[in-house]
Formats: sequence, C-alpha cells, structure tokens
Amino acid sequence: MFNNIGPVGLILIAVVVLVLFGRGKVSSLMGEVGKGITAFKKGVDDGKNEIDEAVAAKDVTPEEEKDKA
Repeated sequence: MFNNIGPVGLILIAVVVLVLFGRGKVSSLMGEVGKGITAFKKGVDDGKNEIDEAVAAKDVTPEEEKDKA
C-alpha cells in the first residue's frame, strides 16, 4: 500500500500534518522524538556495557582446575 509513495507524496503528507497541527506542535513533537531516540541509543549502549562487564567477570579458573572438579 505504502510502497508507491514518492517524494511528492511525502511532501504532501508533511504539508497536511503542518497545516493540521501547526508549526509549534510539530516542532515540539519532533523534539520529543529526538529525545526518545537519544534515550534508546543510551539504553542500547548501557546494555552492551553490561554484557561486556558480565563476559569480563566470568569464571577465570584455569582449565586444569576445571578438569579436577
């Protein structure tokens, strides 16, 4: 359905949204979207750091010791 939307269609949609909601509302909404994207990226980075820390803290027992157990 949306596969055939070209640049002209996107511009038309943007103009309609701008007319319906006004410049101030669209601007504040885009600001909130930007904050959400930033928070998401920070969360992904924090998750990667937690995984890296967990891998670094894994069992460091030498292989000879593990075979005895």
